[in-house]
Amino acid sequence: MRTILTNGRDLKGNPLEIIMEDGRIADMGPTVSRQSQQDEIIDCQGHLISSGLIDLHVHLREPGGERKETIETGTRAAARGGFTTVCSMPNTNPVPDNKEVMVALNERIQETAHVKVKPYAAISQGLKGQDLVVYYAELQELGAVAFTDDGVGIQTAGMMLEAMQSVSALNGIVVAHTEDNSLVNGGVVHLGEVSKRLGLPGISRVTESVQIARDVLLAQEAKCRYHVCHVSTKESVSIIRWAKAQGISVTAEVTPHHLLLDENDILKDDGNWKMNPPLRSREDRNALIEGLLDGTLDCIATDHAPHSPEEKAQGMLKAPFGIVGSEIAFQVLYTECVLKNIFTLEQLIQWLTVKPAEVFTMKSLGRLEIGAPADITIIDLAAKWIVDSTHFLSKGRNTPFEGKELQSDIIMTFVDGQCVYKA
Repeated sequence: MRTILTNGRDLKGNPLEIIMEDGRIADMGPTVSRQSQQDEIIDCQGHLISSGLIDLHVHLREPGGERKETIETGTRAAARGGFTTVCSMPNTNPVPDNKEVMVALNERIQETAHVKVKPYAAISQGLKGQDLVVYYAELQELGAVAFTDDGVGIQTAGMMLEAMQSVSALNGIVVAHTEDNSLVNGGVVHLGEVSKRLGLPGISRVTESVQIARDVLLAQEAKCRYHVCHVSTKESVSIIRWAKAQGISVTAEVTPHHLLLDENDILKDDGNWKMNPPLRSREDRNALIEGLLDGTLDCIATDHAPHSPEEKAQGMLKAPFGIVGSEIAFQVLYTECVLKNIFTLEQLIQWLTVKPAEVFTMKSLGRLEIGAPADITIIDLAAKWIVDSTHFLSKGRNTPFEGKELQSDIIMTFVDGQCVYKA
C-alpha cells in the first residue's frame, strides 16, 4: 500500500505532494497521481513537508541509565521533535567499546527504537582515557557511526594522536568533547558574570578552546576526520575557522541552547540551567551565530541529556550536567531565530538535515528526493503553544525553556514511510 501526502508545502511555500512506497519516496511534486483506492491519503493541510531531522548528539542512557532514559523513550521524544535519525553517545554502562556490547546495543535498538539510531563507539576502553579501544574496525563494521569519549575530553595529545591515526586508517571520524580537566577546577557555570553573582565556581573558555587547538593540529598530522561537539566559545569558533582555511578535515556542531541563551539568562542557582559546556557570554553566543552563518560551524545538534528531577533539584554544585532538547529543538530555533530574522527557515532545515548527513556521510539521508528513504517530518509553522515538560515523551524534564511560548510544532513524523509520531 502506498501512502500519499497531499496538500503540503515545500520550504518556499510551493505546493508539494509525496508518494511513499516500500519505505522510500516513490514520487514527489506539486501534484502526484492517485492510482488505487488502497492508497492511504494524508491531508497535510498546507503545512511544511520537510526531510526528517537528524541529530548527531543524543544521550539515550541505555544500557545502565534506564531510570533517566531508554532507547524507547528517547527515540519517542526524538520522533515527537521531528527527528528521524539520531546518533547515540557511548557514555552508558557497559560502554560500547567491544563487539559483545555493540551487538547487544544493536539488538536493543532494533527491538525498541522508534527512529533510526546510529550508535557511537568509545575511543578509550570504558571511557576512562587510559587505554585505547582495541578493535575500531570491528566496531565500525558493527555500525559505529564514529568514535568518541563524549562527556570526557581525551586528556593527552599522544593518546588522541594514536586514536586519530587508527581511525583515519578506516576513513572513520573522531568526535570530541573538548575539555582540559586540569583547567576545570570544579566549575559548574561559565567563569564570568553569573559565577560572580551566584558565588559559584566557573569554567573558563580556554578549558574548551585549548583542546580544539591541539586536536585540529593532531587531525592534520593524522589526516583524520575530526568533529567537535557542542562548540560554546568565540575562541573555539576562531580556531575552527582557521583550521578549515588550512584544509584540515574538521567539522563542528552547536546546540540550540548555546545559540539562544547566555549566562545572563541564569537568574538563580537552578540545576536545570547546568550544562557542559556551560552557557557562555553574550559575545560568545553572537560568535556562535556568526560561525553558523558563515559555515565555520556545520550543523545544529541537541546534546539531549536527560536526568531525573531529583538529581536536577540538587542545585548547581551537585546536579549533573545536561538538559533535554529532542522535543523542542526545531520549535525554539524557529521561534527565536527564524521569526526574528536571524536566519531563514531554509537555513534552519539545512542545519538539521542536509548538513549533519554530510558531516557523517549518511548517504541518501537528509534530503527530499525520489528514491530516498521516506524519512519525513510535517511541521505546522503557525502553531502556538507553551513548553510544559510534564507532557514530554522523554523521561527527562530538565529544560531551561519551561513555560516558554513557542510558535511551530511537529504534526507527524515518518521513518521509512511509517508514521512514528502523530500529534
